[in-house]
Amino acid sequence: MDGVLAALADPTRRRLLDQLAARGEATATKLADQLPVSRQAVVKHLAVLDAAGLVSGSRVGREMRYAVRPAALDVTARWMAALAADWDRRLADIKRIAEAAERDARQRRRNEAR
Repeated sequence: MDGVLAALADPTRRRLLDQLAARGEATATKLADQLPVSRQAVVKHLAVLDAAGLVSGSRVGREMRYAVRPAALDVTARWMAALAADWDRRLADIKRIAEAAERDARQRRRNEAR
């Protein structure tokens, strides 16, 4: 998962993934046409995405075509969802404690006013 997060940290690589998801598959040349970087840069970015398990390349004739491999994204998305749920639970606990403390403080003020 560390490799996935490191790969996704770069905006160009995220754009490449978006393009591949929209197209299904594409060559580095086709992908470079849509980005403000060279084909060579796209190939380097695709190598990082491939190493992270996010894309795969297959040779079709003389072309190398790349496609998204969703499994690594699914694992990362599940981890992020679990992390978000844990933070939601922690924040709900903090809210509950703060609201109970506020109720107790109001009750003490009322008792002192009597």
